[in-house]
Formats: sequence, structure tokens, C-alpha cells
Amino acid sequence: MANAEHGGPVTGAAAGSVTGRMSAVRVGLWLIAAVLAVRQLVAVLSTPRGERLTDLETWIGPEGVLHVKGSLYDAPDRFTGTPFSGLVLKPFSRAAEQALGWGWTFGSLALVVVLGLVAARALPRPVSRRTSLFAAPVAISLLMLSLPVRNAFTLGQTSILPVLLVLLGCFAVRGEKASGVLIGVGAALQPTVLLFAPLLWFTGRRRAALSSGVTFAAATGLAWAAMPHDSWTYWVHHLAGAGLSTDPAANANQSLHGMLLRFGLEGPLEISLFVLLSVAVAALGLRRAVRYARDGQLLLAVAITGCVAVAVSPTTWQHQLLWVLLAVVGQVGKRASDRYMWPVLVVLALTLPSKMMLPNMTFLEPIRDNVVLIAALAAACAVPFLSRTSPLYRNPLPTDHATPVPARWSWVPLVPVWRRVLTRPNLVLELLLIRVGYSAYQQVRLAATGGTISGGRATAEAHGRQIHSIEQFLHIDVEHWVNHAVVQHATWLKDFFNFYYTSFHFVVPLSVLAVLYVRRPADYRWARSALGFATLLALIGFWAYPLAPPRLMPGLGFIDTVHGAQDFSKPNYGTLTQLTNQYAAMPSLHFGWSLWCGVVIVVLSRRWWMKAFGLVHPLCTVSAIVATGNHWILDAVGGATVVGLGFFLTYALQGPRARTVTGEAAKGDVPAEVAGGAVAQRGAGSG
Repeated sequence: MANAEHGGPVTGAAAGSVTGRMSAVRVGLWLIAAVLAVRQLVAVLSTPRGERLTDLETWIGPEGVLHVKGSLYDAPDRFTGTPFSGLVLKPFSRAAEQALGWGWTFGSLALVVVLGLVAARALPRPVSRRTSLFAAPVAISLLMLSLPVRNAFTLGQTSILPVLLVLLGCFAVRGEKASGVLIGVGAALQPTVLLFAPLLWFTGRRRAALSSGVTFAAATGLAWAAMPHDSWTYWVHHLAGAGLSTDPAANANQSLHGMLLRFGLEGPLEISLFVLLSVAVAALGLRRAVRYARDGQLLLAVAITGCVAVAVSPTTWQHQLLWVLLAVVGQVGKRASDRYMWPVLVVLALTLPSKMMLPNMTFLEPIRDNVVLIAALAAACAVPFLSRTSPLYRNPLPTDHATPVPARWSWVPLVPVWRRVLTRPNLVLELLLIRVGYSAYQQVRLAATGGTISGGRATAEAHGRQIHSIEQFLHIDVEHWVNHAVVQHATWLKDFFNFYYTSFHFVVPLSVLAVLYVRRPADYRWARSALGFATLLALIGFWAYPLAPPRLMPGLGFIDTVHGAQDFSKPNYGTLTQLTNQYAAMPSLHFGWSLWCGVVIVVLSRRWWMKAFGLVHPLCTVSAIVATGNHWILDAVGGATVVGLGFFLTYALQGPRARTVTGEAAKGDVPAEVAGGAVAQRGAGSG
């Protein structure tokens, strides 16, 4: 068996150890997939009956459109599928409502599992043993987390079925005719699936292409014979369903048509531009798909064709975007460290709301409102996926790791494979990591008291009285005295602390990260990991112990120097309490992040005045949070605790920080990138 990390031979006890670890990881991944599946089932089945499977209910419920005599499309907001879809769904309308809901939910789960298994087996060959063992549970987990699957479960949609039919036709069944039949049925359910016929034709599977076209025509003809009026309405009057949507300009419509409408284009100009762009995307995307299919990457070719279908369809709703997720199989980048960029971007775009990825700024709205469409267009037309004939496909440029530094304890590091990397990480991924992390921080702050200010106010104020009592017992309750002394006797100091509190919280940490990213890549990774762990621990604190800051404690007489007087007679008082949850005071990340900056600056700086700034910044911050009434003294203690734990977790998981300073680098004669490669092994550096 080949060593998964180095490719060398492994024999004897080492081989058994590697096999045991891989088996344990595989079991863990399957457990994660099972937990996500159960979570999705519980989320659907625990929803009140009138709020779950809403699309399915409007189709085949007791008063659904399939029960009503007359046209399926009399109410276009209720049914937008093809006539063949209506013909297939009609028999289900006779089933009992509750039994149908359970059956539909568990049936959808089975489809997702089969889809993940087929996709895992369809990976381009050859694949490593590790990939073959882990691919199926990872694929199922990603599907369960993706917004298209979650929406399909919640709404009761059929959008998973066309994707599965295409994958079965391309990878599971034997014989081109059977393959074409499955793809043709998928096209009868979702017309843009017909784009797979050219892919089959130009890759030499012409019988499958013809069979798919004949099957599509037969299914559509059957529906036309059974429902001629509805078929005319769908295919002719509404231009293959393009006119059935009540609001094609909605953000949920991630197609070129929807994007152009959101840009304010209308009428013949918009239609002409949509047609031209669709033809260009289809021509370029299908050409790329054919090239990768001939290269032996048929799953990637299927994903690219699906992305083309997403872009050129008049309406592509969120539950129909599953094709984009399949594009994660493409290999991009020369370096091993770059291989994660494209999959991470796709997974984030398909699993998180766009507002979590990009800030709510006006100039970013065109990107934020079309994130998934941009990902689909990139996969179809732009991303330079590597060919299997490229020597970099299986052997990317290796990552430059630091020489391990001996630790104080034999059990450190806990994760040996998480070694110190000397090269600079990908900037796009780092910015996304910061943005997603901050969005999670905001969401947890909002949810710390159940998502409502009035609902969590009593608990937060009770915790505030607890903290105040503990400080009185310890004789450290100086917040009131400092707050009033600054307000009454030092106006200039009050203004300074207000400015410091509102300005330096984000500016200094981001500046430190930016300097380290440019000048000290290896130390950037160390510092970023510690900050991430500290923030994660703080989020747990916000969730477990909502706490009112001194300025929001009625009856204690604190003055809110930053936000102004609060009207405590109202349930949701003050401007800030209307916008975000202010009861996330323990631990104080204002002080925690400033202390992190101080530690990083003191440890890494070589000039005394920079070390002095590293000491002064947390001192000024703790003075500001107390003087402005925004935190208790014990909040700062909590902030220091999570920062200390953050550095400790980084040390325990990764090992000691690699010392990357040489004599020449200390004099400033050697660039930081060169100095980063010179690792001095100096015993037990703690970092």
C-alpha cells in the first residue's frame, strides 16, 4: 500500500496503523453523513403540517392543482413544471396526505444517498485509496448541507430526480439506449437536460443521444395527447415555461434571464441579450464539456453541462442548482495548497446564504445577488480545470512545510498531519474565511438570547447582576467610578475612549493579519489559527451565557458614552438593541482581539517601540471598554481566557510555532519569504 502523504511504500506495523486510522476516519465520515441525514428528516417532519412540503401540497394536496379540473396553469404561481411532470404526479394525488409526506421525505433522502454514491463512483480514474474510501460519505454530506437539497426537502420538489437520472444514465446503466432513455425522461421533467444530448453525440455516444431525444419526444407527446390544452399553454403560449414565473427577477432565479432583469433590462433588449449570451455560454460550455469528457473526466463534463443548463434556463430556482455542486470534482491549480480553492468556493456558494459570503454593501449587490450563477458561469466557461494528461494533475507542486520543532509534551502535536506551512495561503480563501467567520459571529450574537431582544433581556440582566455581585465580592467593581469620572471630569478622555472603542476593534487585528500575510506567511497561519480558535470559543460563551453590559443594566446608573441614553421603559430600547443583540458581552472580544494583537506583536516584533505598542493597545482597549460602560472587568478576564486557550489549542494541535528568524533576516537584509524557509530548531518553542 502506498503512503497517502508521501507516496512511498508502507509495510508491517506502519501499514496496519495507516489502515486503522483510515478506517476510523471513514466510520466518522459516515456518522457525520448519517447525522446530517437525520437532521434533515427531523427538520422537515417537525415542521407544522401547513408549512412543510409547501410546493408538494400546492400540487397534490387535497386542494392542489392536480385535483382541480381544468388547466394546470390557470394559477401559474402554483404549478410551473412540464405537462409530463403533471402527468407523472397525478397518481400521487390519490395518496393519503400524511403518508405521502412521509414517503416523499424518505424517498427524497434515498435519492440523495444514491446520488452521492453514484457521484463518488464516477470520480475520474485513477483515484487514491483514501479518496475511494472517503468519497461517498463526503459526497452525501455535502449534498445534505447544500441549499438545493435542503430546499428540495423543505418544499417537496422533484429537482433531485433529473440530476440522478442523468448520472445513472452516464455512469450506472449498461447500453447506450438505456442511458438515453434515462436522460430523455430527465429532459421531459426538466427541459434544459436536453443539453446533455449534444454532449453524448460529440463524445461518440450517438445512440444514447438519439435515444434521449426520442424518449423526450415520446414523453412530451404522451403528455400532449393526454393534456393537449396544457401542453399548448406550456410549450407555445408560455415558451417552454419561461412565462410561468410570477417574478423572474427575484434573487432566487439564478439564471442569465434573472440576472439581466435584476440589472433593470426589460423587453426586446433583454430578450435579445439573453438569447445571445445563452448561445455563447452553451457553445463555449459544451465545447469544454466535450473536451473534458474525452480526457476521461466525464463527471466534470456532466457538471459543466449542468452549469450551462443553469445559466441558459429562463428560470433556475434555488432547488435546481445542484449541478453546480458537482463541479467540485475539477482540479484547479499548480500547487497542492491551491487545490482547495475551487472546491471551497463552490461549497460555500452552495451551502451558505450569499449575505454571509459578501458584506451588505451597495457596490457588491450585483455579485451577492448572483453568486451561484457566477459560480455556474465560471465552471462552464472560465475555470482552467487541469487535464488528466497534465503532469500536475496527480503530482501538484508540493507544499513547503516547516521542519517540526520539538514540543514540551510527547502528545503534541495532536494532529501531526496539520503541519506548519511556510507558503502564503490563498488570499481569496482567507478573505472568505474572515467574512464567513464574521458572519457566523454576528449570527451567534443574534441567536444568543433566542433571536429576540425582549425574550433574552431578563436572562441577560440576571447574568449582569451575577457578574456585578461577583465583582463586588472581589472588590473590583470599578466600572461605575471609572465611567462617571471620565464623563464628568475628562471630556477629552471620554471622546478619546469613544473613538478608540468604535475604531480600533477591527482596524488593528485586520492590519496585523495583513502585515503578517505579506511579510511573514508562516507566522500568519499561526496567528490566524489562534485568533480563529479564540473567536470560536467566544461564540460558545455568547451562546451559553448571554450577558447585559453595564450600560444596559437599568438601575445601576451607568452612562452610555458611545450610543447615548437608553429608554429602559421600552422592551427593545435604543437604536443598537433594534439592530443587533447587545447581550453578548461575555467574553469581551474587544479586549480579547486586542490582547491577541498584543501577543502577536510582542512575540514577532524585533523593535522595542513595536513591542511597546503591542503592550499599550490591550491596555487602552480595556480602559475604553470599562470607561464607556460597554463591558465588565470580568468580561476582559473572559476575553483573555479565550485568547489563551486559542493559542494553546493551536500549539496542541499543530505543535510549537516554527522559529523562522535567522541572523540575516533579523537585520532586514533577507526578504521574509526567504527567511521563512530557514527554520531553526530551538528546543521547545511554545509560540
